[in-house]
Amino acid sequence: MHIVRFLSKHFHLSDTKGAIAQNLFWAVTGKIVNLIGGLLVGIIVARYLGPEQYGMMSYVVSYVFLFQTLTLFGLDSIEVREEARSQVPYQTVIGTAFGLKVMFGVFFFALSVLTSWLMEADGFTTVLVAIYSLSIILNTLIVIRNYFTAIVQNEYVVKAEISRTLIGIAIKGFLLFVHAPLLWFVVAYMFDYVLLGTGYIMAYHAKVGRIRQWNFDRQYARFLIHESFPLLLTSAAVIIYQRIDQVMIGTMIDKQSVGFFSVAAKFTEVLVFLPMILAHTIAPVLVRVRERSEADYFMKAQQFMNLSFWLSLIAAAFVSILAYWLIRFTFGEAYLPAVAVLQVMAFKAASVALSNTAGTMLIAEGLQRWAILRDGLGCVVCVTLNYLLLPRYGVMAAAFVSIASNVAAGYLADAIIPAYRHLFVCQTKAVLLGWKDILRAKHILGK
Repeated sequence: MHIVRFLSKHFHLSDTKGAIAQNLFWAVTGKIVNLIGGLLVGIIVARYLGPEQYGMMSYVVSYVFLFQTLTLFGLDSIEVREEARSQVPYQTVIGTAFGLKVMFGVFFFALSVLTSWLMEADGFTTVLVAIYSLSIILNTLIVIRNYFTAIVQNEYVVKAEISRTLIGIAIKGFLLFVHAPLLWFVVAYMFDYVLLGTGYIMAYHAKVGRIRQWNFDRQYARFLIHESFPLLLTSAAVIIYQRIDQVMIGTMIDKQSVGFFSVAAKFTEVLVFLPMILAHTIAPVLVRVRERSEADYFMKAQQFMNLSFWLSLIAAAFVSILAYWLIRFTFGEAYLPAVAVLQVMAFKAASVALSNTAGTMLIAEGLQRWAILRDGLGCVVCVTLNYLLLPRYGVMAAAFVSIASNVAAGYLADAIIPAYRHLFVCQTKAVLLGWKDILRAKHILGK
């Protein structure tokens, strides 16, 4: 925090930007700890399990994630927006969102286990899916995190997430020490959600109030469902082109190839965290700025997009160059087939930066009703290209398709959809001219 105070003073940040910087500091700190912790554990676990079993675990996680995202019903962004507006008591917003997510969670938990049982000839895979699917219900407590995000106070939930990460590392370290089988590692990854939910509840009790004060309002629930339904459809499309690749690799090639792809994805997740955190952090800020001034809103949104895209692109280039050494000295020689995959997938971070900032803008402007068309294009591109290219070119095809589907959904679609063409203009400016804001970042922050 001393660093944040120093930077605020050095750049002469306003109180609002100081709060944003502090919130961003905690968000980045938490994400860095979680990503580094997850990466280190992933490296050790991957070395211990080997490409085939590690690929099996990655397949299970990706499969369950499809249903976990559907459970959120697109409510997260709407919850943050409504809490930032403060037009409805936050106890009603949180309580109603939580009630809806629990109902959806129970349904999609059952659906994930049932579909796995019908699709998988291997009963052991279904057992792993059933265990990890408990995370679908446990993840509903993310409503607490959304509230702290809306009030720009990430500090409290980030501390809970860091604690979860450290305890989770200790548990997985113990499993490695006793040479536990794959089953217990899946249990441990599911238990991470128990730790996280407990931490969220403790943070909420310490800083806000009691959960029993939450209020489920049926009429307000209808409003949330109406507002979030377009985002549910969007989420369904997004998870298809963001996570279906590992499921398709496991089904059309083999579980070992999933392991190689997952290793590259681990490093890509580290790159992607910067644009995702920037987008998540500025969301409530852009809502407030837009209510005051349309001109200021577009200026700030453009600046955030410029910085997010070019910082991500520069970082991706470095990772691509260092891909061989990164994998050779972390996951080991057994995972060297993942090097070429990482060299390509690293640039996914730039496409995510372009897409996420535009996505934040369309939420702030209340244009989410057309988002299904945006992400539907990405879904079609992802499934079609993977289906056509995976059998012929293997896991490398999935790396190129992951970028192509992001570009299609997060950039090209904005040129096609009339309501989003102003986003396409902003994105094009970011690609062509955004590098200038890297050179004058101090001036931008100081405004």
